[in-house]
Amino acid sequence: METNNLYSKIYNLSNLILAYKKARKGKTKKKYVIEFKKNLIKNLLGLQEELKNQTYKPQPLKIFILRDPKTRKISKSTFRDRIVHHAIVNVLEPIFDRNFIYDSCANRNGKGNLFALKRFREFFSSITKNNSRVAFCLKADIKHYFHEVNHEVLIRIIRRKVNDEEIIWLIKKILSNKEIGGQGQSRLQDFTKGMPLGNLTSQFFANIYLNELDRFVKHKLKAKFYIRYVDDFVILHLSKLQLSTWKQRIDSFLKDDLKLQLHPDKSRTISLSKGIDYVGFRVFYYHKLLRKWNVRSIYLKIRRYKKGNVPKEKMLEIFQGWNAYAKWANSLKLRREIIKKIYAEKS
Repeated sequence: METNNLYSKIYNLSNLILAYKKARKGKTKKKYVIEFKKNLIKNLLGLQEELKNQTYKPQPLKIFILRDPKTRKISKSTFRDRIVHHAIVNVLEPIFDRNFIYDSCANRNGKGNLFALKRFREFFSSITKNNSRVAFCLKADIKHYFHEVNHEVLIRIIRRKVNDEEIIWLIKKILSNKEIGGQGQSRLQDFTKGMPLGNLTSQFFANIYLNELDRFVKHKLKAKFYIRYVDDFVILHLSKLQLSTWKQRIDSFLKDDLKLQLHPDKSRTISLSKGIDYVGFRVFYYHKLLRKWNVRSIYLKIRRYKKGNVPKEKMLEIFQGWNAYAKWANSLKLRREIIKKIYAEKS
């Protein structure tokens, strides 16, 4: 258990400077970053003082709706609060990350959705012996995960590694932070559970919380071919019956230990021969296809560009990001078609 002046490491000025640099990455032209930078040392020293004296109070979250590909409510913290989030993760991540399983793929250095895709392909090949035998996949996700994370359970898990009440105080401050109300917006009603989708700390705490599931699946169930990406996980096995049994045990574990449940409509066992939808791709043994929503999304952005709602520079930036992702699928013909559509309108 870590006890040695952890809280003071969070508000150490060197850590706050590093947190500031991480928080501004890719956003140096934003007005709020420019404003903060004008009095950088003063602002960081003020933040340090508030954290040190435990007078720090996060600002209300601003929320907006993102529809890409499904409707999600994203909660956005102020830039000042995002610096605090990075400062916390800088200190706590090395403590917890070494206990995460190898195939926990989201929001970790050197990993991500493409790493998860690569591991899935490796498992696919291994369990089917290069597509020479039938195997199955339990594909599941957790119902309303970020809204259902139980704060008491999360704090109990964190306490196993961190014996520092000042850090617990700060984490509770962030977990209980409220959203701004208003037209089209809602306030969180139950402050004993849920984490705002969009905060770095929420992503980090999500891995801490579901590491309990990871260890249950790997060490109790002894499942060899298991991968988790946020709240979406897969287990591969030769026996459909075995996967059905594991599914029941996982659902019981989630309910009893983590106050969560599997999504009834999105948790099922599928033959690998039918292809598996995973991390934005539909994966078969010999090829990978982009999910339909991913293709629809880029076409939608092109239509907005052609109507003059998206600047050409921005459209090219969007395409570069999409193309870097799409090239992992068998999509050469599609990508060429997309390029033609972009340049056909404005060359």
